[in-house]
Amino acid sequence: MQDTSYSARPERYRNGMAYKRCGHSGVLLPRLALGLWHNFGADREECTCRDIAHYAFDHGITHFDLANNYGPPPGSAEETFGRLLNRSFAPYRDELFIATKAGYDMWDGPYGSWNSRKHIMASLDQSLKRLHTDYVDLFYSHRYDPETPLDETLQALTDIVRQGKALYVGLSRWPRQAAEYAFRFLHDNHTPCLIYQGRLNMFDRAPLQEGILDSVRNRCGFISFSPLAQGLLTDRYLNGIPTGSRMTQERFLKSDILTPQTLRRIRALNELAGERGETLASMALAWILHHPEVTSVLVGASSTAQLANNLSCLQSAPFSEEELARIEKILTD
Repeated sequence: MQDTSYSARPERYRNGMAYKRCGHSGVLLPRLALGLWHNFGADREECTCRDIAHYAFDHGITHFDLANNYGPPPGSAEETFGRLLNRSFAPYRDELFIATKAGYDMWDGPYGSWNSRKHIMASLDQSLKRLHTDYVDLFYSHRYDPETPLDETLQALTDIVRQGKALYVGLSRWPRQAAEYAFRFLHDNHTPCLIYQGRLNMFDRAPLQEGILDSVRNRCGFISFSPLAQGLLTDRYLNGIPTGSRMTQERFLKSDILTPQTLRRIRALNELAGERGETLASMALAWILHHPEVTSVLVGASSTAQLANNLSCLQSAPFSEEELARIEKILTD
């Protein structure tokens, strides 16, 4: 009979950060983790990247989330973090929980993308070189591949753990049916899925609507990416599109998404956040953490001040039933 007494243990804390158990595992993850998607590429000042990473660690963020293609250019975020790992984090390696991924376009040719064993194995070897480490704590299949046999992908993930190149494996953005098959396969092969990564925020509630959170319950943890809808759920767009914002680049955040209806919702949510005595970003993060299935939330930051604002969500007051109903009305009216 499995001993589940650990589930009764209280959350642990470090430097004001709460940690939550990740599914049925021994891993405790900080409620906020740092994602290095946009802000750690070669186009950023390395001193700024260093300051953000140091600030995160000093405030209890031990989980750093990367992928092979993060940059720009692809691979440069891993290279930046690898230098930080060498120069300042080396004495603390055992306190860090480093994740990377493979599955999106990384190099030309038939093996530079998707979920073949060839791509996954080669990509991880490249990531380890860029990161200057012998292993990562967590390795993800970054997206579902509808053409590669699931067993091929999942066996590759299993073998990566057995080779010691990753301690745990996870899935990102897999549809529910394929994810449930993967959960069973990995469990039966003694490399259970540690965590599922999906997009969850006030404007994108697909994991709630598609049953992903139901699927991961009692199996693995869940970590949310894009929790602020790439900046929509902040005060940045309250008065339209500001000069120099991500939306002006028309790359990942298109301007046509800021419809009059979306703007009304942003302003209504911001009004509620003000009544709660917090920023819209802080309230949006606290709303995600309110869901008991959520282990952690990935936040990006372009400055220590932005990260400090995100961290303030850990002091947010619990939501009342009236506030939750008001949020639901704003999002669905």
